[in-house]
Amino acid sequence: MARPVELLLLRNVENLGIVGDIVKVRPGYARNYLLPHALAEHPTDAKIEALKEARAKAIAELAAQRAQREETVQKLVGVSIKLIRSCNDQGVLYGSITQRDIADALVNAGYAVDMRSVRLAAPFRRIGSYTCTIQFEKELKADVTIEVAADRALEMLQAQKEAEEAAAAAVAASEAEDREEEAKAPRRSKAKS
Repeated sequence: MARPVELLLLRNVENLGIVGDIVKVRPGYARNYLLPHALAEHPTDAKIEALKEARAKAIAELAAQRAQREETVQKLVGVSIKLIRSCNDQGVLYGSITQRDIADALVNAGYAVDMRSVRLAAPFRRIGSYTCTIQFEKELKADVTIEVAADRALEMLQAQKEAEEAAAAAVAASEAEDREEEAKAPRRSKAKS
């Protein structure tokens, strides 16, 4: 296995480090990505010293970004977003609700959420209510309720609702008949005695 290469980052690289960090990476990552894109170079004392100001600025930007994310997480607690989509009569969506759809809905509602912050195990494919986690960092996360509604009244759901109402009416009528029979039964027994 090849030895890791030590490089000085010239820019912030997500999941690797910030400007001025000295990182150890695999040779292929350095050769094929970091060096050709001018994101890193081999460290020297002069280069490290030259990047001190940029590093301080990057640290300040990261602190501001973290503060903004903490504020967003506070606002997201208990938030519910409603998405209206086309579906068939059984409530199955013609498309699916993905991370991008949820992120776009949250941005339209005024929350600064990136698509990569939305955590979904699988896209939503039916109408209903779902819970989705918005996670910026390991400890910065909040759960959001996503209501997926149909763009029209669903005939199947309407028929199911009508069937439930008819069944409830039948049960009520049956109970009323039973009460009437019980009311008549004691009179008959008194008449026999």
